[in-house]
Amino acid sequence: MLAASLAQAVGSLLPVAVAVAISPIPIIAVVVILGTPRARVNGLAFAAGWVVGLAAVATVVLVLTGASGADDPTSSSATGVNWVQVTLGVALLALAARQWRGRPGPGEPTELPEWMEKVDRFGPGASAGAGLVLSAANPKNLVLAISAGATIGQAGLAAGQDVVAIAAFVVIGSLTVVGAVLYSLVDRRGSASVLASVKAFMATHNAAIMTVLLGVIGAKVLGQGVGGAWG
Repeated sequence: MLAASLAQAVGSLLPVAVAVAISPIPIIAVVVILGTPRARVNGLAFAAGWVVGLAAVATVVLVLTGASGADDPTSSSATGVNWVQVTLGVALLALAARQWRGRPGPGEPTELPEWMEKVDRFGPGASAGAGLVLSAANPKNLVLAISAGATIGQAGLAAGQDVVAIAAFVVIGSLTVVGAVLYSLVDRRGSASVLASVKAFMATHNAAIMTVLLGVIGAKVLGQGVGGAWG
């Protein structure tokens, strides 16, 4: 029964984790960092910051919602978590709409954050900080990580299974960032052109990718919250 609950929780986390993994800006950032002279140390530092940020947000939310009365869906605390999910769903849909409205027009270049122009001067500390901020403080990924933590908190898992669920979320959500770093370390020359192509694609289609992801995940989270609150 507990194993089935864990599998169900991880299945519910999968769409959110994938949305985090293919978020364009962190992928672009890590590719830029991997193109600098200090690619090895800065890339590893960025990946470490990214992983810590995702794990920290999901863990904090899990702790806050872990006593939410998952075994009693009619309790006031469980109802509160349902309303949190409703709020998160609405926030994700709002972010999707904002992303679409802010997309560049036909022929207009995609604007990247100004700090990316300074990446070649980053040290390990700044690189780790960038990874941490993009995973834990970036509004889109922050809302997604909060949603993941709330989902785990509501699943009624044993303590050890909570850890497994968070680990699954972090691993899946880090596949692209950590994968890019490992790929660069294994094949420095061969990875350069591949990662440059990925960066160009993500930069060009950033708005469309995030609009679809945030819209789909927002609808899912909103539906879960509404179903729990009024079900």
